[in-house]
Amino acid sequence: MKLYFSGDTQEVIEGLELLSGKLAIQLTREGYPIKVTQRMGNLKVTNSNGQGEIFYQEKSHFFRGVGLFLEAIESQEEFAIEEVLQFDTGGAMLDSSRNAVLAVKGIKELLRDMSVMGLNLLMMYTEDTYEVDEYPYFGYMRGRYTKNEIRELDQYALKLGIEMVPCIQTLGHLREALKWEYANELRDTEDILLIDEPKTYEFLRNLIKSATEPYVSNRIHIGMDEAHDLGLGRYLELNEYKNRFELMNSHLQQVVKITESFGLQAMLWSDMYFKLGSKTNEYTDINAEFPEEIIAGIPNVQMVYWDYYHTEEATYAGMMKKHSELGENQIFAGGIWTWNGLAPNYGKTWATTKAGLTAAKKSGVKEVFATMWGDNGAETPVLTALPGLQLYAEHMYHKDVEEADVARRFNFCTGSNIDDFLILQNLDETTGVSPYNIMTSQTSKILLWQDSLIGLFDENINGLDLNQHYADLVPRLEQAKKNNPSLNLLFDFYENLARVLSIKAELGIQLKAAYDAADRFKMQELVDVALVLSRKIDVLRKSHRELWFSINKPFGWEILDIRYGGVLLRNETTIYRLTQWINHEIVLIEELEEKRLPFKGPYGNPEGSLGNSMYHRIVTSSAFSS
Repeated sequence: MKLYFSGDTQEVIEGLELLSGKLAIQLTREGYPIKVTQRMGNLKVTNSNGQGEIFYQEKSHFFRGVGLFLEAIESQEEFAIEEVLQFDTGGAMLDSSRNAVLAVKGIKELLRDMSVMGLNLLMMYTEDTYEVDEYPYFGYMRGRYTKNEIRELDQYALKLGIEMVPCIQTLGHLREALKWEYANELRDTEDILLIDEPKTYEFLRNLIKSATEPYVSNRIHIGMDEAHDLGLGRYLELNEYKNRFELMNSHLQQVVKITESFGLQAMLWSDMYFKLGSKTNEYTDINAEFPEEIIAGIPNVQMVYWDYYHTEEATYAGMMKKHSELGENQIFAGGIWTWNGLAPNYGKTWATTKAGLTAAKKSGVKEVFATMWGDNGAETPVLTALPGLQLYAEHMYHKDVEEADVARRFNFCTGSNIDDFLILQNLDETTGVSPYNIMTSQTSKILLWQDSLIGLFDENINGLDLNQHYADLVPRLEQAKKNNPSLNLLFDFYENLARVLSIKAELGIQLKAAYDAADRFKMQELVDVALVLSRKIDVLRKSHRELWFSINKPFGWEILDIRYGGVLLRNETTIYRLTQWINHEIVLIEELEEKRLPFKGPYGNPEGSLGNSMYHRIVTSSAFSS
């Protein structure tokens, strides 16, 4: 569509040019006239008597307004749309530290989608995946971003009305950074820095300087979450035991002194203060006690309350009220469940987001963002987070959000059908899993990676007919692939995953049954099935690889190559062992002699879940690396 924007267009024209291809618009004086007015107040989009108007306050509101105009004019000659902003800031945190480092091209695509949605914040979570000149091993072979890459992305985002903020770690979560020799004197435990050590603060000064240099924003997220063993490692060998509240405050004060020297405003995760103040060492403990001297010693920082586990609004509201004791101007971070598994968990995303953001609105929280973690290998492609981002965008501009409105806006903003994305949750939400997968069963992950001869999760899934479940998903995913040609690689990956699991899900159970019955004829049939399975796994591997390289840097894929290689070679050994037994070359298959027990790992096996665990615990009961 040809459009002509007049009025207050100076700050948005470059962004419009970046979005012209995505929105299928041509900017020309001969185009449909739209008058633009920047002023304080709500976003308002109208069309009347052959003239469009957009009233906006912030740049990000304008780009959402353009999308609203284009969507409405397809079906209405005249309209008046007004949206009341619920949050000043809404956006996402991109995890680039769990092997998948989204490439510059991929981030630009994400920024364009976010801009049309009306989101205005992208936080770059980089534990060690950014360039620090003084430490060449920092992020070595991990796909770290160069300063030029970040600078290019930051300028791109600014044109679209999106603030990019560096998010680093300055206490814990630094295992990959601290594994090298250079860090020997900086390490308290395997992943926590040695505090009160001058060399640590020299290290952090260099990190903070390098991390923030390419960004225009003067804000930085300094992390500091989940440092459970703070002061209990090498620190304790060098010093007397100290109150850990005091250690936390002392370290925070020194880090903030560094950020302030660079003119930066810092924010940090709040969990360590709550856990230290909780008698039960729990984060969401509204009875946590913060000594007055500790509160007085907290420097000028924003506390970020993260929570993507609860489905009750009251829990979030209570925690937000409790956070006010640590300081005003808190930030809330929810989550789009893209972590630990192979597929997104939209059920839990929707339930926790509704509760969390509703509480945030009522509590007067002005800044929110969605985390998109990639724990345990970033096996779930970040593209699957798009429906969750749309959900956050609608909450940003509406007090009450209806699913139909999210679906409609998602279709316009991304060009895709949200119902096709929602099919993906069925890869984990199978028979035996609670509705909406609230207990976060990682069904597809455990069934893909588990060893068919050992079958650690076979007792968990016995009798659920999961082969048929995945077979039924195949045609639905085939159709989804046809419906979304721009996301062909994404849906092709999941289609191939369903094809593999339609054979592999219950293979271990079938092997055990045939062996216990001493049925060599049945076992020969299963050998033939395993041969077919190897071919399908290789097709899956290649489709996953093509998807990965289309959006991510290459570093980190080697981990998934190793995982796919493991399942392929173990399948080959399964065939070898079964054939030996069929041919009477061996009397026993020791792996199949073992009685199957339910998998009860460190995360337990709650009702409504078929299991969840880390890769190294899924594939073997032996010591994977120790």
